[in-house]
Amino acid sequence: MSLSNPERMAFDHSRLRHHRRRKWVNQVALALSLAAMAFGVFWLIWILIETVRLGLGGLSLAVFTEMTPPPMAETGGLANAIFGSLTMVALATLLGTPIGVMAGVYLAEYGKTTWLGRITQFINDILLSAPSIVIGLFIYAVVVARVKSFSGFAGILALALIVIPVVIRTTENMLSLIPNALREAAYALGTPKWKVISAITLKAARAGVITGVLLAVARIAGETAPLLFTALSNQFWTSNLGEPMASLPVTIFKFAMSPYENWQKLAWAGVFIITMGVLALNIAARALLRNKH
Repeated sequence: MSLSNPERMAFDHSRLRHHRRRKWVNQVALALSLAAMAFGVFWLIWILIETVRLGLGGLSLAVFTEMTPPPMAETGGLANAIFGSLTMVALATLLGTPIGVMAGVYLAEYGKTTWLGRITQFINDILLSAPSIVIGLFIYAVVVARVKSFSGFAGILALALIVIPVVIRTTENMLSLIPNALREAAYALGTPKWKVISAITLKAARAGVITGVLLAVARIAGETAPLLFTALSNQFWTSNLGEPMASLPVTIFKFAMSPYENWQKLAWAGVFIITMGVLALNIAARALLRNKH
């Protein structure tokens, strides 16, 4: 059934009006999106500029060689805090990574349809969204309050609980991206499942798994709340994990809130060190992920 000329003209006019309205809505949405992005980028750049400006002003060789000073001291550094942070972050990563990778392998390869897999995914989602201070309070109640002492061990446990869900989610997602045809080809050759996982799927997904580990390290490197309730801090150098241990985030928090100029300069130096470290880890993670593709 053909349309008459007036009907066709009315139909074309309606389509044109609808097209113009959709184009207008699209332009408004695009403008709002760009404005939101510009707003966020503006504050991010401002924070980075202030961090670099004030952080570089507080950097010196003494920051890396001397321990945290008393108020109004002429010299001092962050050597004990840097050592404490590196120690706790490294040990928490070593503790949490194997657990996270194995749990991620189970969820991707064995537990997709099992009740245990669904429960594990649910708990992992809760841990991913849980505030870090809640994890710190949990370790305080379970460990610190029972042994009646703050310690580096407690700080490592708190940070490991933050690492584990990140590594689980990344490992599961990366393994899920591996084509099933690759697994089926290996099974057709008589390869057992454990060998397929260890030698084929994990190997194919290793760049993504390593990226998840680096992102987890970047996250825990700046955590303050869990360490306030677990490792607390220490004015002196210590490598004994059974004692309170200094860390950069807690030292920054303490020094930045103080009225002493020397402590404030060291706090900005610590902020600069953490920012550059986290930036380097994120760049490394993106480089690994780009090489994967």
